[in-house]
Amino acid sequence: MPTVTLKPGREKSLLRRHPWVFSGAIARLEGEAAAGDTVLVEDAHHQPLGWGAYSPRSQIAVRMWTFDPDVPVDEGLLAERLSRAAGGRAALAGRGDLNAYRLAYAESDGLPGVVVDRYGDFLVCQFLSAGAEKWKPVLTGLLAGMTIGGAVPRGLYERSDADVREKEGLPPMSGVLAGEAPPETLVIDEYGCRFQVQVAHGHKTGFYLDQRDNRLRLSELAQGRDVLNAFAYTGAFGVWALRGGARHVVNLESSQPALDLGRENFALNGLDNTKVEDVAGDAFRVLRLFRDSRREFDLIVLDPPKFADSRSQLERAARGYKDINLLAIKLLRPGGVLMTFSCSGLVTPELFQQVVAGAALDARREVQVIGRLSQAPDHPIALNFPEGEYLKGLLCRVAE
Repeated sequence: MPTVTLKPGREKSLLRRHPWVFSGAIARLEGEAAAGDTVLVEDAHHQPLGWGAYSPRSQIAVRMWTFDPDVPVDEGLLAERLSRAAGGRAALAGRGDLNAYRLAYAESDGLPGVVVDRYGDFLVCQFLSAGAEKWKPVLTGLLAGMTIGGAVPRGLYERSDADVREKEGLPPMSGVLAGEAPPETLVIDEYGCRFQVQVAHGHKTGFYLDQRDNRLRLSELAQGRDVLNAFAYTGAFGVWALRGGARHVVNLESSQPALDLGRENFALNGLDNTKVEDVAGDAFRVLRLFRDSRREFDLIVLDPPKFADSRSQLERAARGYKDINLLAIKLLRPGGVLMTFSCSGLVTPELFQQVVAGAALDARREVQVIGRLSQAPDHPIALNFPEGEYLKGLLCRVAE
């Protein structure tokens, strides 16, 4: 069996059960290992630390499957991990008003690089690491046979087209893995709201499942308010705002097709489309136009895409977050509320708060944090893997 030996002292993170081994921590590889192959990881004194998937093209050279050297990496281990992940979502699976959620969340569920989302009768999968790709046929077979929501899936669809695969030396891949192909547009239920989702072409696996509970929180704040939903995508925050009694909703999104699908989502939920205004354009530019025209709102949602993929981009990302938050704070009426997010994993909650605080200072407005927001609980954060916490948000109120 190929063996990865670590440099002296570099085993500390693994002893804390962190699942990543960076290439700089490796002293040598004994034996031959191709991308995705299982390797034994040992410390500098040849004490075994567990088994992981080897990825020679990535800075994360090994992703650990198990920290028990006596537990083999095989179909039985993967089946146990999937079963445990599904068990952790049993309460969601049992709800009659919800049929879309994350079924397996990569390292946080002991399945490095494996993401599985449920959309009604279909599962959408991402295999984002060399190890996940190696075990894809086995994982596909296990998932196709699982009972989820009272039945086996009608089909499995792959959306392994995220940029992270390039860092693993893997090409983007998408298409049917097993069973039926999903319809071009399918309808999901979310706590009583319904949304059309295009799993083959939409962002991520088709929908922002991680924001589910934050959308519900927004609806509790929307009564009688003028709402700006920036980076709206297909309008889910806007639907929940109108569902909560908002007076008027502006959906701001660069993609006209996404706005068009958002219109259909409002109609699907029986909401008054005359209370909805669609604005297609770059959010930075449009927010400045709103500022210059002295337009005001009572509630603003900022849910931008990831601004930083590497540490070298952090400074630029911080400037971007500050810019949009500064503009949003200036657009709020006294007593207005800002729900602002960052999904850049490299931007820590502390840094994000500093950025928003700087924006408030430059806007010359007193702003209070009245809530902290994160990803929905079907995206759990393993305590040994804090990197699993990528979505962070602040609920802020501008002083009267």
